[in-house]
Amino acid sequence: MASQAPNSLPLLYNNLEPLNRNRHANFKVRRSAGLDRMANTHAIPVTVDEFTMAQRHFPIVFSVGENSIPIALMGLHEGTNTFFSKEGALLDPSIYVPAYLRRFPFMLARLRDDSDELSLCFDPTADAITEDGEGEPLFDGDQPSEATKAVLEFCEQFEQAGQRTQAFMSELKDMDLLMDGEVAIQPEGAQQPFIYRGFRMIDEEKFRNLRGDELRKMNQSGMLPLIMAHMFSLSVIRDVFARQVMQGSGPAMPPAQPATAEA
Repeated sequence: MASQAPNSLPLLYNNLEPLNRNRHANFKVRRSAGLDRMANTHAIPVTVDEFTMAQRHFPIVFSVGENSIPIALMGLHEGTNTFFSKEGALLDPSIYVPAYLRRFPFMLARLRDDSDELSLCFDPTADAITEDGEGEPLFDGDQPSEATKAVLEFCEQFEQAGQRTQAFMSELKDMDLLMDGEVAIQPEGAQQPFIYRGFRMIDEEKFRNLRGDELRKMNQSGMLPLIMAHMFSLSVIRDVFARQVMQGSGPAMPPAQPATAEA
């Protein structure tokens, strides 16, 4: 197993080490550890496998740039998260937690440019990893523990979902269905709407003008319900805006006008 981590680290990860039974024989994982890094993270990647569940709670949009990916918005401003506390605790246990967060601090990574082999790695700086405290051991003697086997299986499933997501994004790009997004929210009493940009979304006009055979192909491939889940989720942006205002992390709102009674 290689001994070095990739040079570029994904979101939330500060470092990566390949799991090794000699170096990490006494390491444990704490499932109850919070995700304090989420407090200042407003967007998390999601896979197409999660669209149905995630769209109930978060707006699903697409990142800007050449290699656009689906992301769930947990806040509308950089450094804002309306679903996690500053300590990394989920504020509402009924909220769906994206798989990207559930696999943290583990992930499969390609450690050598000349090899396609993926190795199970973890972020040693994460609070969930401990060598002295309580937790589930990562090794049982010379063999991976049941906890590690479960982590590996979950990471493998995540990688497979990621491949399906890449295929979906390639189809959207080939069909030229993405456009620069913009959402305007005008709360009651505000003189001007609040405008949010910096993401991509499905171009509804192009989508409505697709030919019947194109729509049939999208339905057969499973793309159509994914697109609809994305479009339905956009209405949740207003809910996230309201959460920001309620938590004091949103824009300043005009004071409510006192009610008047007619004689």
